[in-house]
Amino acid sequence: MEPIVFEALHSGVHRPQRGTAGSAGYDLAAYLAARTVRVWREGVMHERPCIESNGTFSLTLAPGEKALVPLGFKARLPAGFEAQIRPRSGTSVKTDLVIANSPGTVDADYPDEWCVPVKNGGGAPLVIVHGDRIAQMVLARFEVLDFAEGSVLRSTDRAGGFGSTGGSMRGTP
Repeated sequence: MEPIVFEALHSGVHRPQRGTAGSAGYDLAAYLAARTVRVWREGVMHERPCIESNGTFSLTLAPGEKALVPLGFKARLPAGFEAQIRPRSGTSVKTDLVIANSPGTVDADYPDEWCVPVKNGGGAPLVIVHGDRIAQMVLARFEVLDFAEGSVLRSTDRAGGFGSTGGSMRGTP
């Protein structure tokens, strides 16, 4: 199996690691040391410098703000793979950090620094500290198929889309 090619962009950046041998996800950590981060408030993007305090860098997001949190590395995936960026269960339960497009996809041919789009989904300021594990990456194989012109005929009695198999949220058929 071809490996993932990893390129650290700063000293001290480590490859994503799995928490245990049975873990599907690789933890992704924020790299905020001496950085500016793209932050969106009410749809307007601006660059915000990370703040240093006692030798530690952090980024504070107001309620509703979104940001692209840099990870400090580039990576090239083998052909036929994607990296799905998802929330970490512990982070989701303990904080108001939301992965803005979960699951997001990093394609095998993406050439730039990896970032995680996040949002403060709570009502109070949210602090992200350099090195915080903010998301996880799960690898997935995919297939590429061609499209062909033709007619799409009904193959079952299902129609109408959402809820077409019946049932309801209240437990009645």
